[in-house]
Amino acid sequence: MSKESLAPSHRGPPQVRWIDVAEEEAGQRIDNYLAARLKGVPKSLIYRILRSGEVRVNSRRVAPSDRVAAGDRIRIPPVRVAEREERTPAPRLNLAALFEDEALLAIDKPAGLAVHGGSGVAHGVIESLRAMRPEARFLELVHRLDRETSGVLLLAKKRAALTELHRMLRDREMDKRYVAAVAGRLRNERQRVRLALAQRRTAAGKHVSVSEDGQQAETMLRRLARGERFSLLEAELLTGRTHQIRVHLAHLGHPVLGDEKYGDFALNRELRKLGLKRMFLHAARLAFAHPLSGAAIEIAAPLPPELASFAAAHIGSAA
Repeated sequence: MSKESLAPSHRGPPQVRWIDVAEEEAGQRIDNYLAARLKGVPKSLIYRILRSGEVRVNSRRVAPSDRVAAGDRIRIPPVRVAEREERTPAPRLNLAALFEDEALLAIDKPAGLAVHGGSGVAHGVIESLRAMRPEARFLELVHRLDRETSGVLLLAKKRAALTELHRMLRDREMDKRYVAAVAGRLRNERQRVRLALAQRRTAAGKHVSVSEDGQQAETMLRRLARGERFSLLEAELLTGRTHQIRVHLAHLGHPVLGDEKYGDFALNRELRKLGLKRMFLHAARLAFAHPLSGAAIEIAAPLPPELASFAAAHIGSAA
């Protein structure tokens, strides 16, 4: 377990705290690590002290997404922890498990559910799973899905598995396929999109746009079906940038149906009348070598009924 000290030890105003990260705790994001230990402290405050540099790991500033390592010494500034638990506990969710063994857990995430708390969301998938599995010594997200995206979400149950899976993602050794429905008639049966993406923070949250000054981003598109007004496609992520598929498709003039950030807002209002009340983007398949055994793993999530019925009614199967 981690070692924690509080100086000075007498009761009174909040004081600086020091935590030493234990071996079994390594690999967690620093924001999640602090949230688990600062019970009663709002997530917004945790993000504020991280971004202001008041939290130090080994005397250095850290970003919320940085991960802790065994032996790290964390300085936490004075923050007032609630005397009693006032936060609503993470809800128990009925999440379909697509795959599970001693190292991995894959679930079929429904649309509308955030993968983690923060930015106005009290709890997400990871907080609920940890609450539902109190015996789990380690449980971390391998990757993320947008809140309105459904489908395969992979978690690691061992630090060694998480480290190797992150290496696979960096080295493009994980096959990630999505299914999307877009506005317009997609001309090409196959298309490789190479457009750099830049991210900025606005009052409404993260916003991503195509920019020569951004990070390299690459998506492979394959047309599955084409109707009179909409097209169905498979998108293979060759890089994993924030909102990559959505921004690439919007830039091409084929925004994802129901996308409230980068989509066609007038069309989205019409789509709701046609029965599509969510974004048509689904993480359909993950394929990779098992991080510990090396065995070939393929995990698939079927298209949700509301998306399948919309595609059947308004896109069809003829290319």
